[in-house]
Amino acid sequence: MSPALGDALGATWVGVPVWTIAVIGLIVLVGAFVQATIGLGLGLLGAPLIALMEPQLVPTLLLLLAVPVSTAVLVVERHHVDWRVVAWALPARVPGTLLGVWLVTAIAGRWLGVAVAVMVLVAVALALHTVEVRQTPATLVGAGFVAGTAGTAVAVGGPPMAIVMAHRPPREVRGTLSLFFVAGSVMSVVWFAVVGELPRSSIALAVAYLPLLAIAFPLGSLANHRLPRERFRRGVLALCALSAVVLLVRSLVG
Repeated sequence: MSPALGDALGATWVGVPVWTIAVIGLIVLVGAFVQATIGLGLGLLGAPLIALMEPQLVPTLLLLLAVPVSTAVLVVERHHVDWRVVAWALPARVPGTLLGVWLVTAIAGRWLGVAVAVMVLVAVALALHTVEVRQTPATLVGAGFVAGTAGTAVAVGGPPMAIVMAHRPPREVRGTLSLFFVAGSVMSVVWFAVVGELPRSSIALAVAYLPLLAIAFPLGSLANHRLPRERFRRGVLALCALSAVVLLVRSLVG
């Protein structure tokens, strides 16, 4: 290896190796594409893979990126928001968010990795085997609370809300969940900033990755009607599960 190449590979920006930034950028690009295509992917795919390389970026980087990604979906589906769901679930996210922030500050690094891996595996299982849950005020409040805790702690907060909306029209699901995720992600980021747990590296990288989101979202929206949706979805979930297993083993073995 030439000295110049060695220096390039060893270079860092905001405390993160440049080669790691490039790999995470690829993960963000693919995750955003998948999310624009099937409605999930950025958190499920990104959380375990990023935690393997730079655990200090989880969950804050993904929460910051969730805001523009979900906003883009909301702009398209804004006329299909179910305000009743939002009215019950969003207030319940507040205490869930506070619990999630506490978990991040209280749990040691390796156990946070375990938490990320387990939550991703649970989310994959729920996505593959949809559980039928009646949409009542109680279930919406419960889903909002759990989504707030899981979304804030490990950036995987979609499945609880997706379950209670599983049998609603797709555009209504996308519009409602996008509004919930935009508001919830902003809420989580603000609380992390308040307690001093919002790394400068997460902010800088989120800004740097914005052009990747601008590329991935229109491509994913275009591919939405052209890919074999269910086969593609299951392949993505399999990849998420594999990455979660690798993270779980690494976190437990050390």
